[in-house]
Amino acid sequence: MAFPAGFGWGASTAAYQVEGGWDADGKGPSVWDTFTHQGGERVFQNQTGDVACGSYTLWEEDLKCIKQLGLTHYRFSLSWSRLLPDGTTGFINQKGIDYYNKIIDDLLTNGVIPIVTLYHFDLPQALEDKGGWLSEAIIESFDKYARFCFSMFGDRVKQWITINEPNILAIMAYDLGVFPPGVPHFGTGGYQAAHNLIKAHARSWHSYDSFFRKEQKGMVSLGIFAGWAEPADTNSVSDQEAAKRAIAFCLDFFAKPIFIDGDYPEVVKSQIAFMSKKQGYPSSRLPKFTEEEKRMIKGTADFFAVQYYTSRLVKYQENKKEVGFLQDVELQVFPDPSWKRLDWVYVVPWGIRKLLKYIKDTYNNPVIYITENGFPQGDPASLDDTQRWEYFRQTFQELFKVFVQGSSKQKPSFIFMTIKETCKIIEEKFTWRK
Repeated sequence: MAFPAGFGWGASTAAYQVEGGWDADGKGPSVWDTFTHQGGERVFQNQTGDVACGSYTLWEEDLKCIKQLGLTHYRFSLSWSRLLPDGTTGFINQKGIDYYNKIIDDLLTNGVIPIVTLYHFDLPQALEDKGGWLSEAIIESFDKYARFCFSMFGDRVKQWITINEPNILAIMAYDLGVFPPGVPHFGTGGYQAAHNLIKAHARSWHSYDSFFRKEQKGMVSLGIFAGWAEPADTNSVSDQEAAKRAIAFCLDFFAKPIFIDGDYPEVVKSQIAFMSKKQGYPSSRLPKFTEEEKRMIKGTADFFAVQYYTSRLVKYQENKKEVGFLQDVELQVFPDPSWKRLDWVYVVPWGIRKLLKYIKDTYNNPVIYITENGFPQGDPASLDDTQRWEYFRQTFQELFKVFVQGSSKQKPSFIFMTIKETCKIIEEKFTWRK
């Protein structure tokens, strides 16, 4: 398989999952520090990310792995509370700036392009105490943080991800409450958080466009998690519609406002309004964008960053009374019995091909970066890693069909990234500990 020129290969990490040094050198607490330190059944074996992979002190070892693998790109996230301990520029932690400057400089010295994520779930606790993503005040806070990062690192960083998987964050943190702050708001919190996440991303994109792009000449987007949804019964209209809703609620919920017209998909708006009325709410539980906000949101991405791991079969399932984001979609998801399972990931290589074609057709053939892909294994995992090797081999074959054997009009700039915290790639010291 000979991939086209411009096709890049990278690895991806997240600050809380790999850095450790949770209170080192002036870093402030994040919501994940608070959440895991509280312990209880919601945290696996009361473990924390206090040490994790120790990348805060072992960066040189990380760099060796990056060079050994021959990566062209390395995606990592900045710890907001390592740079700004209370989430604001009132106190700037120079040790944090020095740490990320070294990573960026070392990557560039070794011919590796840095892709930097501003926010990967680890909100400074001080901002969560003020309402977090449920408060509209977070939009201004995030924009100021983004501007700070652009000014500090944008002379060398040319590819930015503002927010990692806002769809997962909204559901897990503010609807179900299984991510910090750990307080569920079924059917309302996820939508309010999503609303603010979209506006925060858009504000920061405009800040880059207005104040930094001309000189720095970079690109800004956000990373959206998306699996592929296949109707369980391809002859069932209700299953076909359920599969379309699954994609709309997961991918299009964020992609359509940002890439198309500044507003949520019609099927999302009508479905939530329908469910809200059925459950006795006076109006839809989904907030509305103003016309001015729609204009502000539309077109605020310079490339399409998508994160794919697996697929599911989808079947229509009526929901009469239960309130919640997942219940609003009115569907049941499950795997095909023939699919191999690796923890929560089922190996469905053709799913990524169908997802990419959907993005290509729906969003005007954008430049695509796959900013996460891979599968999890238990710890310890064998270095005789034939299962993962086979997963990637099949995945690459499907990508090859899309980008080489597909349309000659397909834009070639494309990054495939494995996520390091789920991969035991070179040395045992980098095993991810939950």
